[in-house]
Amino acid sequence: MLFVDADELLKRLIDEEYTRQPFYGSRKMVVYPERCGRGLNRKRVQRFMRCMSLASMSPGPNTRAVHPQHKGYPYLLRGVPVVRANLVWSKHINYLSYAGCGGSNQVLAH
Repeated sequence: MLFVDADELLKRLIDEEYTRQPFYGSRKMVVYPERCGRGLNRKRVQRFMRCMSLASMSPGPNTRAVHPQHKGYPYLLRGVPVVRANLVWSKHINYLSYAGCGGSNQVLAH
């Protein structure tokens, strides 16, 4: 009976900390009970969080999906071998356009 009460106390501590910090996972959640004088390991915290259906609020999959209205820019240096110093810099300058003089687009260098 004593172990059940201790487990319930630890679950309550984890639940209180999860309510304050819902983005904490099991690694960060281990620290809070230790500060309260209740040492436990990460696997036990993971088990308690699974039992209580708690999960950290972290970004899910497919976070790199591009928005359909976002304008994509081509990578201009693909396939360009860098064989001497300042070659990449000169290639970048060749493709930069200058739109500061009355809206005209002029190539800076060629």
